[in-house]
Amino acid sequence: MDHEIRMSVSSVTRTGEQKSVYVLFQDGEKSAELLVPDCKVVYNRGFSEEELEQLKAYGQQETETIFALAKKVNPIKAFLNEPI
Repeated sequence: MDHEIRMSVSSVTRTGEQKSVYVLFQDGEKSAELLVPDCKVVYNRGFSEEELEQLKAYGQQETETIFALAKKVNPIKAFLNEPI
């Protein structure tokens, strides 16, 4: 894994009764999407199983930070490509 992994977060969504956030990790041509707080892999293209385990561990360790970031996401501003 490169040391320059990009992470993007969605706004807070609901999955059943649980609040969730989709987290997209990108490293060059590789990309993976996790659903936090479960750290379930929704999509993977190119990351190895070992790398996915590292991303899931990061998601578990940083759940509070990820949710804090997601609460700041405004989908309308994101759609219009405006800064947060």
